[in-house]
Amino acid sequence: MSINRHNSGFTLLELMITLAIAAILSSLAAPSFSNMIKDNRMTTQYNELLASLSTARSEAIKRGITITLCKSNDLATPACGGNWQDGWIVFVDDGDDGTFDVGTDELLKVHSALSGGNNLNYNGDEIRYSPDGLAQGFNGTFTLCDDRGNADRKGLIVSNTGRARKAIAADALANCP
Repeated sequence: MSINRHNSGFTLLELMITLAIAAILSSLAAPSFSNMIKDNRMTTQYNELLASLSTARSEAIKRGITITLCKSNDLATPACGGNWQDGWIVFVDDGDDGTFDVGTDELLKVHSALSGGNNLNYNGDEIRYSPDGLAQGFNGTFTLCDDRGNADRKGLIVSNTGRARKAIAADALANCP
């Protein structure tokens, strides 16, 4: 008596070859996927900064009072100071002095530190928007960098009129560390 069995599965050798090919293909795709993640992270951080600037300007116009955006490395007890990549705050500046005074100033927006080890540079400590929407002080350029250096940096220019716009290649961007 002979039983004829027909096996329709994979052999161990076929499975090992398939897994080896899959590993090779995924290792080839990983570097480009890494760049895509970095590009998306920088775009998100750029847009978050732009949203904070827009919020500060529109609130200054809407409320008819000075609104300040400043770098802040202490988000637990908000205060201006530190580095821009450590985070920033947007607040109603009742004292019109560019510092967050607990009890008198209203905190509008808090942004935590940038992820991915990215750097954010700006040639000032704060941006204050007057009730007419103008940026008080000087205009400046934010430069956002990651570990890829100057080739992949992003810039955001804030003019004296308070308008924020994307920096293009011809604009002077700070060098990345």
